[in-house]
Amino acid sequence: MNLLEERDIDCPYCGENLTVSIDCSAGSHDFIEDCIVCCRPIELHADIDAGQLLGLKARRDDE
Repeated sequence: MNLLEERDIDCPYCGENLTVSIDCSAGSHDFIEDCIVCCRPIELHADIDAGQLLGLKARRDDE
């Protein structure tokens, strides 16, 4: 079982495509990644069950 997953997301501010790493051993959790282009904070929610990444949601911090 791979406990570190990589997923591509689009920055909700500038639209830039970037890759984020998700720790699947931590269960479902929220975390923040800064965009590599516009440097704004992207709030992410990883939906994880039994070490499997079920979904990843990205949103602006002002939503």
